[in-house]
Amino acid sequence: MLTLEFILKTVNFVLITFNSNFILINMKTNHKLFFAAFAFVLFAGVAFAQVKSDYDKTVDFSKYKTFTFKGWAENSDKILNDLDKNRILEAFKTELNSRDLTRNDENPDVAITLYIVVEQKSSTTAYTNYNGGMGYGYGRWGWGMGMGSSTTSYSQNDYLEGTVVIDFYDNNTKKLVWQGIITQTVTENPKKRDKNIPKAVAKLMYKYPVKPIKK
Repeated sequence: MLTLEFILKTVNFVLITFNSNFILINMKTNHKLFFAAFAFVLFAGVAFAQVKSDYDKTVDFSKYKTFTFKGWAENSDKILNDLDKNRILEAFKTELNSRDLTRNDENPDVAITLYIVVEQKSSTTAYTNYNGGMGYGYGRWGWGMGMGSSTTSYSQNDYLEGTVVIDFYDNNTKKLVWQGIITQTVTENPKKRDKNIPKAVAKLMYKYPVKPIKK
């Protein structure tokens, strides 16, 4: 089993990729930078597609056959345009229909509310350019060994991070029975949102206790 101690002693360079950027770490001179970059990539990767859920384990979710959307909590949909709002609602509708739930605004089994928040975030990447290498030579004081130099440059990337929360309430008891949360980066390209929003909703609904019905 490889350990970090073994890596530090035997590997000269580590190349880390993040969002199509490369981070080259000189292990001989930048041990601290390696740990910082590794931690950054690890946690940043989780943050961009983090899904959480919780539910009432005493509830039989298979009994729910109809649903209604009760709107957006705290008028959070004001940050959305009508096109994105429709993309989100249609994506949830598709996922619910695949679980044999149909929309019924008159007498639903489940009442659903949505909440969305978008925050400005920033990330920093580092690139180390290693110049030269290890060299040996004979000088005034005899044989010697020299090390090359390295320079590290940093760049900052600003991006938007969106969080969507969906709550399922039993329409009879008015109690919260399931909650799903997903946090992901927001793309500025509408064409990509057409594909990314349904994928994100599907990933979130994967945590729902009832799985899609295979046809």
